[in-house]
Amino acid sequence: MNFEQARFNMVEQQIRTWEVLDQSILDLLYVVRREEFVPSAFRNLAFSDLEIPIGDGQRMWQPKLEARVVQELAVKKSDRVLEIGTGTGYLTALLANRCKQVVSVEINARLKAQAEQALSTQGIENVTVELGDGARGWDRQGPYDVVVLTGSTPVLPQSFLTQLKPGGRLFAIVGDAPVMSARLVTSPTAGSYVSVDLFETCFSPLKNAQQPLRFEF
Repeated sequence: MNFEQARFNMVEQQIRTWEVLDQSILDLLYVVRREEFVPSAFRNLAFSDLEIPIGDGQRMWQPKLEARVVQELAVKKSDRVLEIGTGTGYLTALLANRCKQVVSVEINARLKAQAEQALSTQGIENVTVELGDGARGWDRQGPYDVVVLTGSTPVLPQSFLTQLKPGGRLFAIVGDAPVMSARLVTSPTAGSYVSVDLFETCFSPLKNAQQPLRFEF
């Protein structure tokens, strides 16, 4: 398989057409080699418009979603980023290349170890991967400039909002299947929040994600 041709096709046919037009992000997709973060059994699908299984019922985001989220979060070199759900470490690597530091929280010990190995192999050193359950917030080492949840959550816990610095941005997929909202929350000033739903999507929830109050009859 010609990985370079497949990478080019991914960027031009999937990423650009999904409103990702920031050239610095498009360039980054050539620098951070996605195939190095994909399970070996699926390496030939690294650039496909698919959610790739990574074991234990978990999946990687589609490439276009990864790139779109990095663009929407407008990550800056001075930012400290909190990522909930490390997965294979690919999105972690994209974020790390654009910010000062990433704190990534992974509940699965196997995925944590594999992501750390992949990040180390790629020479990415400004990431700390923590083993733990961050589905309802992670206040260690906060507050943060950017927060991103890589699994969906039926409701967005307030604890994530309180961890945002003034000027901070948060991305989460919020709601229940079959239709969820990709949501961007910004904090213009301390304690104030503005939410915008960017598009509809559907993705598996974070383990132990907060549930809404449901009436029982």
